[in-house]
Amino acid sequence: MFRGSMVALVTPMLDDESVDFASLEKLVEFHIEAGTDAIVAVGTTGESATLDMEEHCAVVKFVVDKVNKRIPVIAGTGANSTSEAIQLTQCAKDAGADACLLVTPYYNKPTQEGLYLHHKKVAEAVDIPQILYNVPGRTACDMLPETVIRLSKIKNIVGIKEATGDISRIAKIKAGVSEDFDLYTGDDASAVDFILAGGHGGISVTANVAPKACHEIYKAALAGDAETARRLDAPLAALHRDLFVESNPIPVKWALAEMGLIGHAIRLPLTPLSANAQPVVRAAMQQAGIL
Repeated sequence: MFRGSMVALVTPMLDDESVDFASLEKLVEFHIEAGTDAIVAVGTTGESATLDMEEHCAVVKFVVDKVNKRIPVIAGTGANSTSEAIQLTQCAKDAGADACLLVTPYYNKPTQEGLYLHHKKVAEAVDIPQILYNVPGRTACDMLPETVIRLSKIKNIVGIKEATGDISRIAKIKAGVSEDFDLYTGDDASAVDFILAGGHGGISVTANVAPKACHEIYKAALAGDAETARRLDAPLAALHRDLFVESNPIPVKWALAEMGLIGHAIRLPLTPLSANAQPVVRAAMQQAGIL
């Protein structure tokens, strides 16, 4: 349904921790000019866990309105409460989002059957394309390929963001889903290999700071041009790694602030990038040609 480099957009904030809508508009234009293929608003990189319902819906609506159909907008609407996920997904549909991205319920560690019933209920409640999101390193909950295959039979569940970094999962999932079910990577470091192995794109943290490069890398990989994709990706290797030197989105928000695109604010319980980590991220940015 969607292809290429999709940015997991940060949510910029002012010093009082309120949403900085002026900088958010600047980010939207930055990505459209750079060739980003789609924007994910208020995903987990967008601090969805600490935005309240009103803020969450307001940010999605703002991004949809500012993008104005120039590229697709995917709204992060996952929650560990099924009823809250339904509310957020309905809000995204009402705002005009093109699709929703739903992270697996975090902390409460549902069974595979619980995961199936959770996503099934959301999909049946809100008629909008929905993308599953599996990131067990953050949620303590791993959606197995068998569950993905079961959920793919529901008409408006159209794909998955698979962020385990396990390339072997592509074949396992593809073996049981239809050809129009999309697979996106959430692991920047293995994105090229993921796409070359049959993936359709990625929802990227790195694309926040290197959108042009990510667009070209994913474009080459989708075309099957492994040599070009790997050559373009090589300077970003340190960035893929070091944007996670502290919990995401701490490093990437600091990097964007260094680029003059947003301020340094982040919402508690997350804290600004530590002094020890700042030279690490700066060096990765320099290697990537950003600074």
